[in-house]
Amino acid sequence: MATRCLFINLAMFKIIKQSKISKARIGKLKTSHGDVETPFFMPIATRGAVKNLSGSELNDLGASVVLSNVFHLSIRPGLGVLKKIKGLHNFMGWGGPILTDSGGYQVFSLAKNRKISDKGVRFKSPYDGLDLFFSPENVIEHQKIIGSDILMVLDECPAFIKEKSIISNAVDRTGLWAKRSKEHFQRTFKGARKKPLLFGIVQGGVYRDLRERAAKELLRIDFDGYAIGGLCLGEEAQETKTVLQWLSDVLPVDKPRYQMGAGLPEQILQAVKLGVDMFDCVIPTRNARHGELFVFKRHKNKEIGLKGSFYERIKIGNSRFKEDFERLDCFCSCYFCRQLTKAYLHHLFKTGEPLYQRLATLHNLRFYFELMENIKNGIKKGGF
Repeated sequence: MATRCLFINLAMFKIIKQSKISKARIGKLKTSHGDVETPFFMPIATRGAVKNLSGSELNDLGASVVLSNVFHLSIRPGLGVLKKIKGLHNFMGWGGPILTDSGGYQVFSLAKNRKISDKGVRFKSPYDGLDLFFSPENVIEHQKIIGSDILMVLDECPAFIKEKSIISNAVDRTGLWAKRSKEHFQRTFKGARKKPLLFGIVQGGVYRDLRERAAKELLRIDFDGYAIGGLCLGEEAQETKTVLQWLSDVLPVDKPRYQMGAGLPEQILQAVKLGVDMFDCVIPTRNARHGELFVFKRHKNKEIGLKGSFYERIKIGNSRFKEDFERLDCFCSCYFCRQLTKAYLHHLFKTGEPLYQRLATLHNLRFYFELMENIKNGIKKGGF
């Protein structure tokens, strides 16, 4: 079926095509470091680097936005270093947009080493044990020094639990912090010629009333975009889908939507069909280092399909690849997929050669970027 064009006159986000058979859409997001077509996937540069790759290589692969982390960057290299060099873009040699996670995930992942209150979060540094304090206000300041194009508010990301009262408290605190973040953002960038974008984060676990309450509160504050947090942390796949369905009817269609931490290809496909525009995850890079390669399956018409089981995950360390002298035989544009055998990649992995990690990371990220390209092609053709 055909798609229809829909132009929404917003300076920072414009929907270009909207599918007639799902809520999938193609948009254009305006940032201080260039316009980006949505939907897109962000590789993880937690400490200012995507492991094993340079900024120029990310650009060559097709990355449009990278994600870094305020918590880790504020410790190493430290905000003083980033201030002297005028931001992370200059420091890491990356000319495209940067989104920074506020440290809310560390509220979840470092739960044993933090104390949380309405004022903010006090951490023990995982590097040297020093006390660190993050508030909604200083996290905005940190991201200004980093030079982020898309700032995330500080939020409380609870673990996946069924205890509703704990999730409800996290929603309340996240809402309180979101309001303070927006107020401080407005003061900090008042009169600025170029302003970054500020995103709120919807929490609420698997409870519809909490998710909708959280979303409506953020809408009253009014953000440039809305992230969906607290998913892919242990809930069933159907629960994830249900939450996205609830929020697809609540979040505004004229603002970008970002599902935090969604990383498997089928999760991305599902979310795009429910109107999500932005994604990030460690899966392609982390799994690459651990010996797992993502490969599109071939079809009779030699095109990449996105239905059913459209890809496979190759465990290159498996002994069956020791004498497999075939290429990966996939559709990605990595040069080594056409030149190097599975046996050689197996050898590099088993012997711990650093070259393996570089090649595997290049391959998996190219797979993900081509996945996003094929999703957009599907929307343009009206079959997605």
